[in-house]
Amino acid sequence: MTEKTTTIPAPEAPAFPADRTCPYQLPATYRQLRDAPDSLRPVTLYDGRRAWVVTKHETARALLADPRLSSDRTHDDFPATSPRFKAIRQNRQAFIGLDPPEHGPRRRMMISEFTVKRIKGMRPDIERIVHGFIDDMLASGPPADLVSQFALPVPSMVICRLLGVPYADHDFFQDASRRLLQAEDVEGASAARDDLQHYLDGLITKMQSEPGPGLLNKLVTHQLAEGGIDREELISSALLLLVAGHETTASMTSLSVITLLEHPDQHAALRADPSLVPGAVEELLRVLAIADIAGGRLATADIEIDGQVIRAGEGVIVTNSIANRDASVFEDPDTLDVRRSARHHLSFGYGVHQCLGQNLARLELEVILTTLFDRIPTLRLAVPVERLTLRPGSTIQGVNELPVTW
Repeated sequence: MTEKTTTIPAPEAPAFPADRTCPYQLPATYRQLRDAPDSLRPVTLYDGRRAWVVTKHETARALLADPRLSSDRTHDDFPATSPRFKAIRQNRQAFIGLDPPEHGPRRRMMISEFTVKRIKGMRPDIERIVHGFIDDMLASGPPADLVSQFALPVPSMVICRLLGVPYADHDFFQDASRRLLQAEDVEGASAARDDLQHYLDGLITKMQSEPGPGLLNKLVTHQLAEGGIDREELISSALLLLVAGHETTASMTSLSVITLLEHPDQHAALRADPSLVPGAVEELLRVLAIADIAGGRLATADIEIDGQVIRAGEGVIVTNSIANRDASVFEDPDTLDVRRSARHHLSFGYGVHQCLGQNLARLELEVILTTLFDRIPTLRLAVPVERLTLRPGSTIQGVNELPVTW
């Protein structure tokens, strides 16, 4: 890579990321970025460095598919959105941080468990899991914390079964995942990462002598044993799959419930016509865009696009929530419309790094939202939405607690 020469202009470079004040609307800073005429806008990161934020949907897709943008998070110039990125840089990269040609073979090792056919076959099991946790929540009676009693344990159990991780360990890995994703400093992030790596290292050792079901067992039995992947990289990939596999769906569940309850006309439309649910899931994914900071890239060569030059060594961040609110693609983009055709949103990314688990996330959300509101039709927030504590913009968007009643 050439030596970095920053050309990103200094004026009007607001701090990034910004915190939401509403679970389902853009922060004021992001609205200003979105409404500016340019498709690339400069922002200032936590450490004072500047990066480009992509504000238009078409430009975002083009850049996410551009091989001149690297996903290598270990590079010193990669656009870090919080101090905990330093903990990530100290780690062996999972496949999400690899560029072609290394990326493709690693992703293909994982993809067999995430095909449309494989995920469709999981529906009965996911339905049983969802009903089971609703049974428990109803038995304990209102009020309830929807996060700890439902939104978090459902995807935790699902990803455990897919990977072959013992669900009995869920309290540990849920806590460690939360500490990793919400750490405010490198020390906290490093400690959480080390806890998860130690746990997964021990689990892999056990799988080597006692093979069982699940994707991790397959990787241990075949890829690790045959030299297709080394132990350190397997641990990193297992950590990514475990953490992302439950934290993102848990966050989408809680924010989707809030959003639908705060939009009673849209909620009523879903209740009246369940055939709208798959499309509603896409619309909720578009509006909520919880993985807002996942689109970081580093330019490895000069890129001229939309009249602007991104210089080699400059950071680029595709902010899904902004690109998903592009009025040239989504009419009246700040309005939730469960009848909208929103499948081409960017909440799962685009290009070779498009989210591996998107089919699973879609199915889980369809089952969760349909079953939850069927089983508890009078579900409502137990506190005003303004009193909910939202996570900061530097992590997966969501709430750590969601008091509900019925």
